[in-house]
Amino acid sequence: MKDQYGRTIDYIRISVTDRCNLRCVYCMPEEGVEQVAHEEILTYQEIVRIAGLCARMGISKVKLTGGEPLVRKGLYSLVRDLKRCEGIEQVTLTTNGVELKSQMEELAKAGLDAVNISLDTLDAGMYASVTRRDMLDQALEGLKEALRYPQVKVKINCVPMRNVNEGQWTTLAGLSRDLPVDVRFIEMMPIGLGKEFQGRSQDDILAALRKAYGQETLFYGKCGNGPSIYVKFPGFKGRIGFISAISHKFCGECNRIRLTSEGFLKPCLQYENGTDIKGPLRRGQSDEELAMLIEDAIYRKPRSHHFEQAEGEGFEQRQMSKIGG
Repeated sequence: MKDQYGRTIDYIRISVTDRCNLRCVYCMPEEGVEQVAHEEILTYQEIVRIAGLCARMGISKVKLTGGEPLVRKGLYSLVRDLKRCEGIEQVTLTTNGVELKSQMEELAKAGLDAVNISLDTLDAGMYASVTRRDMLDQALEGLKEALRYPQVKVKINCVPMRNVNEGQWTTLAGLSRDLPVDVRFIEMMPIGLGKEFQGRSQDDILAALRKAYGQETLFYGKCGNGPSIYVKFPGFKGRIGFISAISHKFCGECNRIRLTSEGFLKPCLQYENGTDIKGPLRRGQSDEELAMLIEDAIYRKPRSHHFEQAEGEGFEQRQMSKIGG
């Protein structure tokens, strides 16, 4: 499937819930958000049907997100059913890791290909401040459990923030030295509460890592499903990655679309426009009719984001947890 600018779209991020067991300062208010009624979010069967239609168009990679996807019961069954869809080659998961220890075995048996664990600091006090929950030990136990399954690729995601988790990236990167994990630094996205925080750039992080670990070498292989840059430091078991959508804009290589937990298909994170898939699906439209809606939404994917602008017509106003991380 190609959009109007000739980009091949082969990757979909699917949010399974807007709920979360943490309250990260850049993602969700301390009091939480008004939760969507359970009957308003897509069922697992509906997600599998939509993913199957996407697979017919060449979308072969699925990332399950939230909120926190592991707070939704039986997620392993969704992984299993997605892996059975013809054309879907990879099913991966992004999680905060808090519930991972108790669910990792079932997820691995279901065929999960990779797990990304969000971890902005290894300092317990700072973690509690950023997430508003004292759950670092549980997240680290989840990481340890994930590493027991070598067939599942493990990555760690960190959002570096000025004056919030300063200095933590060197310690976090050290996990990649000692463990077979990739540590990735993701620039702060100015969506929802993220607008209130100033991120640190790829160049800032690299300068700190060079001081601690020496000169990096660029890694040219494929490490993930989306546009990113990876480097390797001497003696490291894993790699260091950068997803720098703001300072190193990669819209020309963007290969993804997003499906919210309420069944809204978003071609671009920044813009509120998209296509409702849940409504037509529940009204009984055929696979062919639904496929036309998906194809049209993908074709109309915008050329690029404009996050450098503070405000603009049609910009997304919802919190990140409502969209899908």
